[in-house]
Amino acid sequence: MTPAITLEELLVWNQEASDFWKAHLEANPALLELPCGIGGNANVQAFVRHIWGAELVWSQIIAGQPVTDYDVWPTGPLDALFDMHSRAIHNFRSLLDDPSPAWNERTVHYPWRKPEQPKPTPRKALAHILLHSQRHWAQLATLVRAAGFPSGFSGDLLSSSALR
Repeated sequence: MTPAITLEELLVWNQEASDFWKAHLEANPALLELPCGIGGNANVQAFVRHIWGAELVWSQIIAGQPVTDYDVWPTGPLDALFDMHSRAIHNFRSLLDDPSPAWNERTVHYPWRKPEQPKPTPRKALAHILLHSQRHWAQLATLVRAAGFPSGFSGDLLSSSALR
């Protein structure tokens, strides 16, 4: 067994966090309207849209699919936002289950990045978006706790069943 953390393990960790936040926000729907300001998002719902929409777009880029334009991402309800995540996970899982992708032999381009910016390999892009989501879930946990609504979110990898 290698000591390295795999993309499959990061994907499981990502799913655990997404499942937690979907359930928590369904149980506490008023939190969706909580002012946010992170990354220019007006409220928590817009922030969640950013998290799951970015997953969808990166999954499409890595898979070589047409990219869903930001302007047509759903703005709600929560189930529609979670569907973007579910579609991304399906794409990621299909890629990880297929042994043929050249994970380090090509680069991908995010359409909203400047052409001169570095183009990551599919492997790096997948690691980026999975860690991007975790970082934002931690920001959301801090935001709701500071607003007086502690979530109990433990997004620490130590708490995850994703790896031993």
